Amino acid sequence: MKSILIVAGKEFRDGLRNRWAFAITVVFALLAVGLAYFGAAASGQVGFTGVATTIVSLSSLAVFLLPLIALMLAYDSVVGEAQQGTLLLLLTYPMSRLQLLVGKFLGHAAILGVSTLIGFGVAGAVIAAFGDIGEFSEFLLALGLFIVSAMLLGWAFVAFAYLISVSVAEKSRAAGIALVVWFFFVLVFDLALLGLLVGTSGTVSESVFHYLLLLNPTDIFRIVNLTFFEAARTHAGLASIGADAAFHPLVLLGALLAWVIVPLVAAMVLFRRREA
Repeated sequence: MKSILIVAGKEFRDGLRNRWAFAITVVFALLAVGLAYFGAAASGQVGFTGVATTIVSLSSLAVFLLPLIALMLAYDSVVGEAQQGTLLLLLTYPMSRLQLLVGKFLGHAAILGVSTLIGFGVAGAVIAAFGDIGEFSEFLLALGLFIVSAMLLGWAFVAFAYLISVSVAEKSRAAGIALVVWFFFVLVFDLALLGLLVGTSGTVSESVFHYLLLLNPTDIFRIVNLTFFEAARTHAGLASIGADAAFHPLVLLGALLAWVIVPLVAAMVLFRRREA
């Protein structure tokens, strides 16, 4: 365990030194405040709106931004070390490959988690101070659920980045695959489901469709943040159908956690077989 924490601490310090944590935090905070303030501009309103509109706007931002940042943060975590020749050195240290991979993952997860918490937390504080949030307890619960689910979404794509990184031999190829993964989960998957829904003329049962949405972590994230906001579902696309399934938030968070664990375990298996 000590070896894992040492590696995680090194990755986290490297993130601080390279300004990754600072940059991500500032981007999250500025874009979250800006989107919350101008999110209703299309309807002729400018200013902080209700909790439902704010959370749906932030969810729309996070779905595009978080996976991309997570993938770019960690796509070269293993293949980059291999190309630089430092992976062989790391493997000579008194720790297993499993400890090395878990430690590096925890370091990157900490960078993304702290940045998400501070960035969106600061944005939430600004919205609470200057906006009409209604019941403070409702806003706090919604914001807390949003931040937790955002962390899990980011960690899921960090795990995908590790799976990519242990599977290829070149950084350029890893970067290309990372972009394909982002494009598939953020854009293509929902379009494919929509095509399925239209192509089958609605013959696919609604319950089956609900579970198909769980095959995409970004859709799970959207559904989580629509749980308490029925009025906002009309603006949430396919995720609004999943919200109608009335999955318990803990079930959805558990599904997101599974999306973190499964690709990370697959990365561990491949890394054990990989030649340095």
